[in-house]
Amino acid sequence: MRDSRSVRIILKDQAKVEFEELNRIVGEQQAKGETNSEEMQILKSIKQKSEILKINPTYGDKIPHKQIPRTLNVSNLFRVELTNYWRMIYTLDGNNIEVIAFILYIFDHPTYNKLFGYRKR
Repeated sequence: MRDSRSVRIILKDQAKVEFEELNRIVGEQQAKGETNSEEMQILKSIKQKSEILKINPTYGDKIPHKQIPRTLNVSNLFRVELTNYWRMIYTLDGNNIEVIAFILYIFDHPTYNKLFGYRKR
């Protein structure tokens, strides 16, 4: 049975800053006539994945509780892979009426690895 609660997407802190920066860069690129830059691809990917999250908030890969960085102070965390090896991580909260997906970070793969303490081999 499908959950009938509405889903709201909220960009928080770093994710909001990164999204706004990508929007700014893409706007400048479009003004110059560019049609397919890396930033455009990433922004499109973020928008597509956000629409998927509105339909299925648990779409992303669930990160095991023991791997969640303590600095995030969340009880659940999900990862969505974006184009060009970028990542988007989010947490879910809600009540009987709605589910809220708080997007915490949008970043490239090396920054993702650093946050989670992964090392190069």
